[in-house]
Amino acid sequence: MNHPFLRSFGFAVALSVAVAGSALAQAPGGEQPPTPVTVVTLQARDVTLTATLPGRVVASAVAEIRPQVDGIIVERLFEEGGHVSVGDPMYRIDADSYEAQVAAAKAHVAQARAQLEASTKEAERAKELIGRGVTTEQRLETASAARDTDRAALQVALAELQAAEINLERTTIKAPLAGVVGRSLTTQGALAIAGQATPLAVIRKLDPVLVDVTQSAAELLEWRRGQTRERLAGADTAVTLTLADGTVFPHKGEMTAAEPHVDELTGVVTLRMQFANPEELLLPGMYVQVEMPQRAVQNVVLAPQQGVSRDRRGRPIAYVVNADDVVEQRQLTIAQARGAYWIVTKGLGDGDRLIVEGLQKIAPQMKVAPEEQARPEAKPAEDQSAEATPASDGAAADPTAAGSTTPDSTTGD
Repeated sequence: MNHPFLRSFGFAVALSVAVAGSALAQAPGGEQPPTPVTVVTLQARDVTLTATLPGRVVASAVAEIRPQVDGIIVERLFEEGGHVSVGDPMYRIDADSYEAQVAAAKAHVAQARAQLEASTKEAERAKELIGRGVTTEQRLETASAARDTDRAALQVALAELQAAEINLERTTIKAPLAGVVGRSLTTQGALAIAGQATPLAVIRKLDPVLVDVTQSAAELLEWRRGQTRERLAGADTAVTLTLADGTVFPHKGEMTAAEPHVDELTGVVTLRMQFANPEELLLPGMYVQVEMPQRAVQNVVLAPQQGVSRDRRGRPIAYVVNADDVVEQRQLTIAQARGAYWIVTKGLGDGDRLIVEGLQKIAPQMKVAPEEQARPEAKPAEDQSAEATPASDGAAADPTAAGSTTPDSTTGD
């Protein structure tokens, strides 16, 4: 039954409920309570900007083992995949024929020496007789010529003996380089030919190791003119390496050489870096990424990427909490990414409280209740490697062609 009294009573009850709910939602002073947000207090620092360049690992030295004499391989003397030192025996070739050659050469030397002794005595006798006037000058000249010929024959015999001994020694093939030897490319019983095209094995020196990367010729010109050196003055110029699985190589490297030639097709120059590799983690042919120093920037901040968003025009923005706990919107200029952070050159400064959580509930000029983000006692390894090192730490290396192949990743208008 739709009685007027009941309609009035229902309206009064609904109004009472609405008023009570509004009163509960308001603070005692009648204002909306501040929205809780999580902030990170930023610190300004000096940072060395880097450029990521692709590269390949190259062994610092390579030796291909080839026989220098012919013969049948009778023994392999090394362990495949192991380390060898200079002079370590690696293969042994059947030496019977070479031992016979040495014996024949020694006999030839003995014969030549005996002949020389006889001709020498004959020349001395002729010289003595000519002093007595018994013989002629012609006999003395003939005896002297025979002595000189026999002396030369002895030298030839000695050289033949030396060559035979060298060939005999080469039947044991030794390592010319200290490093890691790969698999054997031949087997016992195979015929080895001096100077053959196929090596018996390959030795590679893996500590230190080299990394070849490419850089644009324009950036190399900046370095040669000294512009890059000026921008890197006082900065950390050590070269870091990122492996194919995304991990950072624990040892830093330095520039060692720049190819004095520009590729006609690509317009790039090959640069060579050197890295210590005591664990032999880097292997030749491995793909890596090199972080090359680009320039040093001062008084910038590392902003967590979770606290940076984009406006409708795609420009990077961030929200900070001012001294009155009111939200402010900042437009940013970003130099590049560094791990989980953005390197911000404009828009944020030292001491700014960047909002990293609760962004969906805020708007500019809104009152908030900031809470500092809890910092773990030990940061993950990837976050530690992502943070920039202050330029005051100095550098141990001085690369010869540091630069960048990519411009600043994002900049505000």
